[in-house]
Amino acid sequence: MKTIYKVFSAGLAGCAIGLTLTSCNDFIDVEPQGVISENLAMSQPNELVTSAYAKLGDDWYTYPFNLWPYADVSTDDAMKGGSGTTDTNYHPVEVWSTLTASTPDHMDELWYHFYCSISRCNRALVSLAEYGEDKLGAETKAIREGEVRFLRAHFYFKLVQMWYQVPWVDEEVYKNHTEEQTPNNQFTHQELMEKIVADFKAAYDVLPVEQKEGGRANKIAAAAYLAKCYLTMAWGDGYEATTGVNHINQEYMKKVLEYTEVVKNSRYGYLEDFGDIFLPEYKNSKESIFAVQHSGYEDDNTLYGRANWSNVLNGCWHVWSCGWDFHKPTQNLVNAFKTDADGFPMFNDFNNVTAYPVNGVPTAQKWDPRLFHTVGMPTFPYKYEAEFTLTTDNSRTPNTYGYYTSLKEVPQRSKGETFDNPWQAFAMNDYVLRYTDVMLMRAEAMVETGDLEGARAIVNDIRLRAKNSVAKHIGYAADQCNISLYPAGDFATKEQARLRVQWERRLELAMEGSRYWNLRRWGIASTTLNKFFDKEKDVVYEGQTYAQYYKDAHYTPAKNEYFPLPYIQLYYVPGLYTQNKGYN
Repeated sequence: MKTIYKVFSAGLAGCAIGLTLTSCNDFIDVEPQGVISENLAMSQPNELVTSAYAKLGDDWYTYPFNLWPYADVSTDDAMKGGSGTTDTNYHPVEVWSTLTASTPDHMDELWYHFYCSISRCNRALVSLAEYGEDKLGAETKAIREGEVRFLRAHFYFKLVQMWYQVPWVDEEVYKNHTEEQTPNNQFTHQELMEKIVADFKAAYDVLPVEQKEGGRANKIAAAAYLAKCYLTMAWGDGYEATTGVNHINQEYMKKVLEYTEVVKNSRYGYLEDFGDIFLPEYKNSKESIFAVQHSGYEDDNTLYGRANWSNVLNGCWHVWSCGWDFHKPTQNLVNAFKTDADGFPMFNDFNNVTAYPVNGVPTAQKWDPRLFHTVGMPTFPYKYEAEFTLTTDNSRTPNTYGYYTSLKEVPQRSKGETFDNPWQAFAMNDYVLRYTDVMLMRAEAMVETGDLEGARAIVNDIRLRAKNSVAKHIGYAADQCNISLYPAGDFATKEQARLRVQWERRLELAMEGSRYWNLRRWGIASTTLNKFFDKEKDVVYEGQTYAQYYKDAHYTPAKNEYFPLPYIQLYYVPGLYTQNKGYN
């Protein structure tokens, strides 16, 4: 990985050649102006903890920490969008067949910035060990160490999620300056996950249930993340040959139940209306267990606020001043929200016929209400506001990416934007863990451990909230909605229950950056995605054919489960890193 040490080595060589009257040592000993010296910075543990938190939102559309291109665009939920397939370098992610170690080159930026984030965590831990007790007191020092280990585990979870095996750089590696001697295969994938779990467990053991300051990690967030880690490990290692229902680890599933029980018994809960979850005024509601905090000018009086720059491309065309129309829902996702005459998903034939609702023109085809909170569609108000009703003109390249737009990651248009030239940015939090997500983890573990009735109760609670999420925001779609709660017979077997829990996860968390990780965890990515590619390439909306680029798409198991290590990182120190299997 990139570090500053190579830069210093090159700098010293240049110094020896270019300076004849001053020694190199004298030159580099000069205190820099306008910056804080490293010694002074390292003596301020609380400030270094704040610096580690700041990295949570220190991202950009080419290295979005919420991973929307890799978790949504790579799946049947979303297309890249923009002005065409060459707009940004994410196109290989949506077709998989052209994905290589150098395409998209955005992967290198993502890797680098994740390790910058980890570096801040390691520095904070070293500072806390040396100065924490004197400056903060023993109790606060322990809490801050727990927070930093939570943050480091969070960044490492995302790295391992992306790349399977990555170099483990902790505070000891930092102190010994051995970053460039640390290979990515020093620890197995399983061992890396255990190290991540150990960090989250250390955080869980010391963090309070409530923090005095908002935005800090607490015990409940650590419990939720532990559940997420154990659920990920419970299904296998992610490669299809060693992942899925035939590889389930029951002990890990029991850990999921243990830690989700902690969350269930906390102050967090279901927000009453599904639509409110994605409005900025509810961004730290009881639904939000842990989120990346963002702000606007009115919140912190800075020039642009602490905007969510990872989603700068994802505003709707001609609605926002700089709406670049990325992160576009697929027809397959819209079809998944269909319900039958009894109000249940159309599991087997949902995608046989293309359908879409038209505002004010109800038909026999009904829909799960969450569709109207998730997908912006022509004829319907954009994020509930009639003065911004969408038309087919609100799509930038309909012949490539169709007419749908994403709604969850943007505020209402009337609320304005934080920054608008040449990008628009929003003060929308990024959910890392929300309550419903954790309860669906619990339902998943209940199915696999045999508590089918417990899983049904959770799924029905979530569906009841969806059923009750019509009048406040989407009353105009009331006559198009039909959703029912599952009777006991629908959860009579593990196979039935598993299908319903997995379907509920897709509908509830659509466009929130989780779809690919779910498909991979369940061991069904190749069958799901290749079937999707074959159908979606022929999709038509009111006579307009689009998504034809999927004719070249293909997902290859035993290769595509994980992304290739970025080329630049692979060859920065030749021979240090081993490439993931299947990639040259």
